[in-house]
Amino acid sequence: MEIEEQQYIVEINQVSYQYSSRNVLEQITMPIKKGAFLGLVGPNGSGKSTLIKLILGLLKPDKGTVKLFGEPVDKFRSWDKIGFVSQKANSFNSGFPATVFEVVSMGLYGKVGLFRFLTKRHKEKVKEVIESVGMGEFIHQNIGELSGGQQQRVFIARALVSDPELLILDEPTVGVDVSSVRNFYDMLSKLNKINGITLLLVTHDMGAMTDHVTDVACLNKHLHFHGNSKEFEDNKDLSEFYGHDVHMLTHNHSHGGH
Repeated sequence: MEIEEQQYIVEINQVSYQYSSRNVLEQITMPIKKGAFLGLVGPNGSGKSTLIKLILGLLKPDKGTVKLFGEPVDKFRSWDKIGFVSQKANSFNSGFPATVFEVVSMGLYGKVGLFRFLTKRHKEKVKEVIESVGMGEFIHQNIGELSGGQQQRVFIARALVSDPELLILDEPTVGVDVSSVRNFYDMLSKLNKINGITLLLVTHDMGAMTDHVTDVACLNKHLHFHGNSKEFEDNKDLSEFYGHDVHMLTHNHSHGGH
């Protein structure tokens, strides 16, 4: 029984949630297996961000339960097992006077305390994760001098430095130029396959995503699909519906870059 519990890192069971009187999520059941790379897709307003907030314990479900590592989310305390990168990471103040090394070091404050000095081992760990996201040559550069895609890699390194077992990314490629997106997904895929980190990726970017993820969940108030990426691609109705919807939204996002 213990093994069965541990097989799932996240268990969302019959979860419903409403803002004021509007139903945002209805009866969502979505377990996430250890080692999965799950792409969560859906049109704007489909409840993706709300679901992430429920997983992170920022909201409480009106009905149903959320468990993390086998524990109810309201009793869960091992938050260092979970890394989170929000899309707001892109709107980082470019004048902020911090190097890549310093920004990534901030991810250790939960473990070492805000005013404690980093040990030699901590510093080595920071360098290691910066290398792992392909940003080694920029380690002493100011964060504001980097491109959107490079900054996003740094924020992933900050989330990785505390050795999370689950990494949640909320639309990390918004504002990242198209040429960097594929490399970005390659990096995530490597973190999943080589480092064994379970990934939950919220995205509009269907094309690049389905080449890399192991599983897909399609959300639009209800869960319309949850299965492996091959089943999703074979399910023409779904992939065309979401593909059309999603690609339109992607063009809207990148409109300023044309």
